[in-house]
Amino acid sequence: MTTITVNPVLRVAPAAPAEAAIHFRAGLAFHTDVSDVAAALAAGGDPGFALVDSRSIEAWDQGHIPGAVHLPTALVREQAAQLLDRSVPVVTYCWGPGCNGAARAALALAELGYQVKEMLGGFEYWAREGFEFETWQGRERRAPDPLTAPAGAGDCGC
Repeated sequence: MTTITVNPVLRVAPAAPAEAAIHFRAGLAFHTDVSDVAAALAAGGDPGFALVDSRSIEAWDQGHIPGAVHLPTALVREQAAQLLDRSVPVVTYCWGPGCNGAARAALALAELGYQVKEMLGGFEYWAREGFEFETWQGRERRAPDPLTAPAGAGDCGC
């Protein structure tokens, strides 16, 4: 009698390719990442979306992406109409992967009728990938973390 050992990865079989395509296409409709946002902003002109920092004023002062609109999650329902054009897609971000503030802000914006995506990685990965950010003291940039961005390359090639 032969015993087949199934490893933890394959204990649940992968989805069929067509199902996987539907899933991943849907994920891209809801998410973007810091590299794509940085590329869109660096291209100059209107990127075609509004970037929203959904963190507190203290977090905003500690550092935020240049050009972002500050709209804390708790104030979305109250202030979105004054700060955002409903015809322009919105990209939300918060601290990073350990924070769901951007998802909560995106949900509130979607419920108000905005097209919205969440920026994966948040401010943490923006700074870790070496992109410029602002504080109340001015603009700053850190060296890219080689665990999040390729050393010496313009992009990761994803």
